[in-house]
Amino acid sequence: MAQIKNIFIICGEPSGDLLAGDLVQAAKKLDPEIKFSGVGGANLEKAGAEIFCNIKELSVMGFFDVLKKLPKFLKLKQLILEKIDAHKPDAIIFVDFSGFNLRLAKAINKRIPAIYYVSPQVWASREKRVNCIRDFISTMIVLFKFEEEFYKRHKIKACCVGHPLIDLARPSLKKQEMLDELRIGPNQKVIGLLPGSRKQEIRMVLPLMLKTAQLINNEIPNTQFIIAKSPSLDAQVYQKECGKSTLNLKVVDGKTYDCLNIADFCLVCSGTATLETAIMQKPFVIVYKMNLLNYLLYRPQVKIPYIGMVNIVAGKKIVPEFIQFNARPQIIARTSLGFLQDPGQTKQMLEDLASVKASLGSPGAADRAAKIILGFLRK
Repeated sequence: MAQIKNIFIICGEPSGDLLAGDLVQAAKKLDPEIKFSGVGGANLEKAGAEIFCNIKELSVMGFFDVLKKLPKFLKLKQLILEKIDAHKPDAIIFVDFSGFNLRLAKAINKRIPAIYYVSPQVWASREKRVNCIRDFISTMIVLFKFEEEFYKRHKIKACCVGHPLIDLARPSLKKQEMLDELRIGPNQKVIGLLPGSRKQEIRMVLPLMLKTAQLINNEIPNTQFIIAKSPSLDAQVYQKECGKSTLNLKVVDGKTYDCLNIADFCLVCSGTATLETAIMQKPFVIVYKMNLLNYLLYRPQVKIPYIGMVNIVAGKKIVPEFIQFNARPQIIARTSLGFLQDPGQTKQMLEDLASVKASLGSPGAADRAAKIILGFLRK
C-alpha cells in the first residue's frame, strides 16, 4: 500500500495564498489522499490544507516593516522547523514570500526536499540570492518563460508551467448582474481602484488614487468609482481613507474580477493585480508609493527599468507607471483622462495587453505544476 504523502506549503501574502490554494486543489485532484499543511490564508484552507499559522499579520512592505515584525518571523521560522522535526514531511513547497522562505530553506538545509513555486524576483534585484536557490532548493517551478531562461543561465533546473491567473482571473457574475448589484446606471463611467492587499499599501496608495479620482470626476462628472477590497484586510483600513473623500465610492469585498469586469478604466497598485487587470483586458495605469526610507533603500537594488509585472513581461512600457515621486494625482489624472477620452490610446494598450496575456501560457498551469511536484515525490 502506497504511503500517504505529507507536504508542507508556505506562503505569506494574499497573492501567494491564491496561487497556493489553486495548486493544492490541483494536486488533490491527482492524488486525493495527499495531505497539505502549513502557512497560508483562506484560499489555502478552502483547498483542504491544514493551516497552523494564518498569513493575516505576516504581509510586510519594506525593510523597516520587516524589522518591526522580526520577532514574529523568527518565532514562525522556529515553529516550522519544530514541525518539520516532529512530522517529517515528504517535502516543503515555498510560494513566493522570498524574504522569509529563502531564509527558511537555508535553515532546513536539505533535511527535506524543497520545491519553489512562484520564483523570487532575483532577476530584478539582489541577484546573489540565486546562490541560495542553487544550494537549498531541489526544484524550481516558475510562471514566466524568461524566468526559466534566467535559471538555465545560472545552471539551475527550472520548469515553466505558465501563469495560474489565466484560469483564476475570471468574474463570478455577468457584467450586467454586477452593475445591477451595485446599482450603477448605464450611462456612468466606471473606474476601478485596486490599491493593493497590504495595510501599508492602502495607507500609501489609496489616498493618491482618491485624489486622482476627484480630478477625473471633475472632468467626467457622475463617474462611479469602485474599490476592490482585499478580503484579507479589515474594512476599517479602507473606511479611514474613504471617509476623507466626497466622491461616490463603492467598496466591494472579495470580488476583484467582477470589479474589473465592469470597469472602463483602472488605477492599479503595482503587484499581481497588474497581471490580473491585463488578463481581464482592461486599460489601466500603475500607481505605487512606499515609505521614503524603504524606497531609498530598495530602489538602487532594482536592476530592471520597470516595476509593473505587465511591463516586465512585455519587455517595454505598455502601461504608464507612476512610482514614488512621480505618483502625483495631477499627472496620473491627466494620463488617465487621455485614455478615457481617446479611444485610439485605449485600443493600442488593449492590443499590447492581449499580447501579454497570450505570452502567459495556456490554461492549466496549476495542473502542470501539481504533476511536476507529484512526479518529483515519486522519485
